Amino acid sequence: MVESKRETSGRPESDVHERRRQRRWVPALAGWLTFLVGLHDVLGALMPEWHRRMVRVDEFVPGSVNNAARTATLIAGLLFLLLSHGLRRRKRRAWRAVVVLLAFTVFSHIVKDFAISALVAAGVLAALIYFRDEFYATGDPRTRWRALWVGLFLAAFSVAIGLLFITLNAHDLQQHYSFADRLEHVTAGLVGATGPVTFVSDRKNDLFSLILGSLGLFTGLVTAFLFLRPAEPAPSLSAEDEKRVRELLDRHGARDSLGYFSLRRDKSVIWSPTGKACVTYRVVSGVMLAGGDPIGDPEAWPGAIQAFLEEAAAHAWVPAVMGCSELGAEIWCRESGLSALELGDEAIVDAAEFSLDGRTMRNVRQMVNRVSRQGYVAEIRREKDYAPEELAALWERAGAWRGTDNERGFSMALGRVGEPGDEECVFATATKDGELHAIIHFVPWGTDGLSLDLMRRDRSAQPGLNDFLIVEALKAAPDLGVKRVSLNFAVFRAALARGERIGAGPVMKAWRGLLVFLSRWFQIESLYKFNAKFQPVWQPRFFVYPSLNDAPRIALAALEAEAFIVWPRLRFPGLKRPPRRALPAP
Repeated sequence: MVESKRETSGRPESDVHERRRQRRWVPALAGWLTFLVGLHDVLGALMPEWHRRMVRVDEFVPGSVNNAARTATLIAGLLFLLLSHGLRRRKRRAWRAVVVLLAFTVFSHIVKDFAISALVAAGVLAALIYFRDEFYATGDPRTRWRALWVGLFLAAFSVAIGLLFITLNAHDLQQHYSFADRLEHVTAGLVGATGPVTFVSDRKNDLFSLILGSLGLFTGLVTAFLFLRPAEPAPSLSAEDEKRVRELLDRHGARDSLGYFSLRRDKSVIWSPTGKACVTYRVVSGVMLAGGDPIGDPEAWPGAIQAFLEEAAAHAWVPAVMGCSELGAEIWCRESGLSALELGDEAIVDAAEFSLDGRTMRNVRQMVNRVSRQGYVAEIRREKDYAPEELAALWERAGAWRGTDNERGFSMALGRVGEPGDEECVFATATKDGELHAIIHFVPWGTDGLSLDLMRRDRSAQPGLNDFLIVEALKAAPDLGVKRVSLNFAVFRAALARGERIGAGPVMKAWRGLLVFLSRWFQIESLYKFNAKFQPVWQPRFFVYPSLNDAPRIALAALEAEAFIVWPRLRFPGLKRPPRRALPAP
């Protein structure tokens, strides 16, 4: 079970590095072999005449016993297919289950006359026992939602297996049956009823009925087991954790502009032994993803980093960090042996030195003046100055202007407004004739800074409203006690800037061309150009990862965490997921 608050587990530091040096090919190969064994079992059970080579026992074994053996092999094959993924992730429970199933499969194949398959299964079993220390990972967090997903998957898979059986044995059908008749028969068979499909051979009728009944029973038992077992809630930031993180931010929050985003409720936190530092993270697709620098005293960062790595090693998660500072990257690499890659740059504007004067600010100045002449008025206020119903209305309008159906953000977005403790957050709003047309939200960065959270505007309104609101927020900074403002993060900003210079080499131009091409789907070039207009100081941000082999997997997990990749979800009547953000009560 993964708790929202974890102290160090006492494992020696060498254990973390030792586990990271283990044979990575063993779980990968074991998972694929298990998958192939399972696929072979499923196909062999569905095609009774397939690969009868070594020994024929049909003449000596009663048909009912043979059918039962084939059905058991089919069930075992389905379990192999399900467990192969856990085996690739070094899960100990998956290893135990596969060892038991392989032992059963060896016996089952011999009974069914697949002697070669029995030898293969025996070889895989021996290898798994020999490499048993490679499978050490504990289970992942789980909720009862998993039971629903597994039940739906198994039901659909069982129907597919039944239809495939009929298709593969169509030559033995008494007549031609329509797809609707076949689907009706399979669906009925899963719940123990009979359907319209009939085979010429009574033995095949019995086998098919036994297979369908076993699949239905298997689906029901697995779903019931997952639903009735004690549920472990998904990781989240508890009230006690949030209180401790806020205390660290009060003392050390000025170090990192992304620190406040650690208070997202969909993150978990892990603490150093002294409690003076912590790392917040989320697990996405087997990647333990941290955002920004550790929170707290830099002298205590190594302890929090080691605790983070120990937790990742215990679950065989891939550790990674998105958007840490240069100091953070140095400490992460020094303490963990990970590698770092410059991911991009953060735009930071000195509020005291910001001015619209000068040729370099001409475009921004013209845009802001144009918006002002159109009658737009800016208002800069902290959340504590709003009534709850006003905040609810602002958040509702921000959601209506969102370009996607999903709230994006992980490392640089808070995803909520109006909650206790967030009173120092700042809203910049643009109105015209009393009607709201644009919103910008900032979170605190220490006691004298702001960090951009979100920008939303009415697409039908005057262009340049975001520029206008940022300029007005910078003008209001002295009244808010703000000296610096962190704007958007520009991915691969240096490559874009260097690639457009005169004399840039072909490699740099090609790299920039690829980034411009990807900007059609991701805001890469547009964010860079938007930030550059305000003449910021660029602060590099880094991506920390174990190896290049893990980089693609981590990149996909990061895109999923930021909601750039969203997998389809089903909604079930009467069942609700916990809200990802809390809205203020009207």
